[in-house]
Amino acid sequence: MSVGIRRVGSHALLVEADGLEQVLALRGALEADRPRGVRELVAAARTLLVTYDPAVTAHSAVAAAVAEHAAALGPAGQPAPGTPASAEPVGERIVTLAVRYDGEDLSHVAESTGLGVGEVIARHSAPLYTVAFAGFAPGFGYLTGTDPLLRLPRRSEPRTAVPAGSVAVAGGFTGVYPRSSPGGWQLLGTTDAVLWNERRDPPALLAPGSHVRFVPEEPR
Repeated sequence: MSVGIRRVGSHALLVEADGLEQVLALRGALEADRPRGVRELVAAARTLLVTYDPAVTAHSAVAAAVAEHAAALGPAGQPAPGTPASAEPVGERIVTLAVRYDGEDLSHVAESTGLGVGEVIARHSAPLYTVAFAGFAPGFGYLTGTDPLLRLPRRSEPRTAVPAGSVAVAGGFTGVYPRSSPGGWQLLGTTDAVLWNERRDPPALLAPGSHVRFVPEEPR
């Protein structure tokens, strides 16, 4: 797998890959065999930020280790022939979220996909999702695993305020808004789960690498 590696300040580097699948594969490989001195692995849609302790290791050593792990992966992020598969970045932690499928865009999503509302709910609640990476707001995770028929674009006109706990889809991802904020995703439902709590350890309920299951509950 071919990647670009850039220095970021005195204790980090940024790995640029072709897409999310490659980023997650490389993160998994580095989690399974973490180079000496590496502190954090922060994934995004096409990049992986690797931070390290400059008192323990050097940029050149970390960059070489990252490049070696990337070379052991095939073009799609799978292990190259003759190399062992990497472990998942985080263990099999599953977060179950009860969802009231009462979102403002639920009927629109059904109409856009040609599905009935009940089938939209069934298709959205069926997969076991994975938190690929975090961003946008504290506690917001980008979840992969959305049913192909529900991979819709963002709304043409974003809302100025999306309620906290809103469960939504856009661009191939599912997400849950941790707090009220502007947003353009398609709203399917609502959960009462607290996505971000600074007094909790860790504060984010949905940590990258963990898994999420949505369980429908009756609307209020």
